[in-house]
Amino acid sequence: MRVYLSLGTNLGDKEQNLKVAVQQINERIGHVAALSAFYITEPWGFESSHSFLNAALIVDTELSPLQVLALTQSIECQLGRTLKSNDGVYHDRLIDIDLLMCDDMVYRDERLTLPHPLMHDRLFVLEPLTQIAPDVMHPLQKLTIKELMLKKQVK
Repeated sequence: MRVYLSLGTNLGDKEQNLKVAVQQINERIGHVAALSAFYITEPWGFESSHSFLNAALIVDTELSPLQVLALTQSIECQLGRTLKSNDGVYHDRLIDIDLLMCDDMVYRDERLTLPHPLMHDRLFVLEPLTQIAPDVMHPLQKLTIKELMLKKQVK
């Protein structure tokens, strides 16, 4: 399975936080087939004086989406994340790993929604993802990642 992940951090040594997360993903989840550049972005959904460093990656894995989710959450904890965002309440964080898509799977339960329900509204997700997966089709929006980004930039 090909998995698309978004990474973000706005505390501590941001570049090192992303590098360690990518290393852990490669060791524990699967082969990192592509990694975007790191993008400096403003906080989204909350006020903070700390800018974010964001990236996207593609991982080839034999794990199920729920196994990937469990491992990304474990990596977040290992790297020092203690709070998860709940009900649209966001805060500063050492690391955030979001599971965006798994191939063209559409999935929903109380733990996971695929594709990520907000990914098409977030430039900090779309810009790095466009760099590594511009022609990948969003399974619900029926637009490529590049088309989603262009649509978002026009707004």
